[in-house]
Amino acid sequence: MADIDFTDATFKQDVLDYKGLVVVDFWAPWCPPCRIAGPIIEELAKEYEGKVKIGKINVDENSQIAGQYSVMSLPSILFFKNGQPVRTMIGAQSKEAYKQEIDSLITS
Repeated sequence: MADIDFTDATFKQDVLDYKGLVVVDFWAPWCPPCRIAGPIIEELAKEYEGKVKIGKINVDENSQIAGQYSVMSLPSILFFKNGQPVRTMIGAQSKEAYKQEIDSLITS
């Protein structure tokens, strides 16, 4: 259950109405850096299961939400806390960099 796909239709319920930390990976199948970040995000979803909601949104299929949050570069990882965007990481990063962000937001 660690692999969550968000959509335009479910974004409000899954992300904005969620109490706690949500990590959203904005990606596209044609994006080479997304293919690097994707497996890392999936690993983190398993590691943080039960503590942080982590999922992906395909911008080709869900352009409304990507536009709403001005996602211009892929991958873009947006961090939402209690429904509010609090941080953004652009481009493929190391697993350690993502973990550092998540851990700092869990404790803040």
